[in-house]
Amino acid sequence: MPRFAANLSMLYQELPFLERFGAAAADGFEGVECLFPYDHAPELLAAQLSRHNLQQVLFNAPPGNWANGEKGLACLPGRQAEFDAGIDKALAYAQALRCPRVHVMAGIMPEQVAADTLRSTYVANLRKAARRARSYGVTLLIEPLNARDNPKYLVSRQDDAHALVTEIGEDNVAVQMDLYHCQIVEGDVAMKIRRWLPTGRVAHFQIAGVPERHEPDIGELNYAYLLAVIDEVAAQCGWQGWVGCEYRPARGAVPDGTRAGLGWRAGCAIR
Repeated sequence: MPRFAANLSMLYQELPFLERFGAAAADGFEGVECLFPYDHAPELLAAQLSRHNLQQVLFNAPPGNWANGEKGLACLPGRQAEFDAGIDKALAYAQALRCPRVHVMAGIMPEQVAADTLRSTYVANLRKAARRARSYGVTLLIEPLNARDNPKYLVSRQDDAHALVTEIGEDNVAVQMDLYHCQIVEGDVAMKIRRWLPTGRVAHFQIAGVPERHEPDIGELNYAYLLAVIDEVAAQCGWQGWVGCEYRPARGAVPDGTRAGLGWRAGCAIR
């Protein structure tokens, strides 16, 4: 089975953030990811990773004003200086945490700006950021997000994300394939995995149940089957990435609420 990484922004919410590393390790995870690490000094996070023998496999670049609904700056004209500063901050954290992947959120499309302008701004910003990231050994990721949860987000489809990777033209830009979003937008998830994983442009997967974004064994997707598809295709094409567990435990932020919901991993070799 693929290697699973615990998303510490969504799992173990019954614990303070710095205590979630130990909880994930105790539950057999060897990798972790999170949305935004910036509330904590990088040396504190690095110490937790070292203490619990964990790998930081992914986090997001600063998204702008998250509390006010911003979900990235990359496509927004006039925000380039703020975007560049955010990339610098993300790369500093990536270096401290030895994290090889950073998701760069595209942003919400303002109605008053032409779609072509938003796309060209996004491509230019990602291309420039990728060239800076290369010296850190970091790959920047594009993740399509569904419009139900993220209205007017710039990128929502797998084919568009892959087209953007090609257009940007930098070898350290890749796709983050979240099967929760993929199911909501497109469906036919197994065939999407078979179509896109062999291209070499998928660097990371994420999973959650659909539609409520709870544990993978809750909802309409058969993850036992989908994870086997990933395993099969990965063996054929040599993919060795991680699958991020980016879901909200159905039991909520109660003691051992995350641990009690990990039964979906039964029969999966955690490695």
